[in-house]
Amino acid sequence: MKVMWPQLKNYFVYFLTGGIFTALIVALEENGSRLLSGFATLMPVFTLVAYIFIGESRGGKAVGQHAWFVLIGTIISWVPYMLLVAYLAPRIGSKLAIGAGLAGFFILAAIYLIVVYHYHLFGEA
Repeated sequence: MKVMWPQLKNYFVYFLTGGIFTALIVALEENGSRLLSGFATLMPVFTLVAYIFIGESRGGKAVGQHAWFVLIGTIISWVPYMLLVAYLAPRIGSKLAIGAGLAGFFILAAIYLIVVYHYHLFGEA
C-alpha cells in the first residue's frame, strides 16, 4: 500500500489536533480550572475533530452514519464504563476502578462491533 505525502500530512494534523485538545484539558485541570477542564472534557472534542476531517474526505453521509454508530455505541459501552468508574472509584481506588471500567467497556464494545459488522449496520462496514 502506497501512502501519499498529502495523506501523511493530514494524519499528522489529525494527531496534533487531538493532542493539543488533550493537553489543554489536562493543563486546565492541573491549574485549578476545574470548571473549564470539565466543560472541555464534556465537549465531544475527538468526534468534533474527526467529523470535520471525515466530512472533508468522505462527505456528510459518512459523518451522519458514523454519528449514529458512535451514539449507539456510546450508550452501550461508554455509559456503563462511566457508571463503573463512578461507583467503584470511591470503593476500590481510581486505578482499579478505571481498569474495571475499561474491561467492561471493551467487552461491551466488542459485542457491539460484532453485531454492527455482522448485520452491516450504519452504512459501509
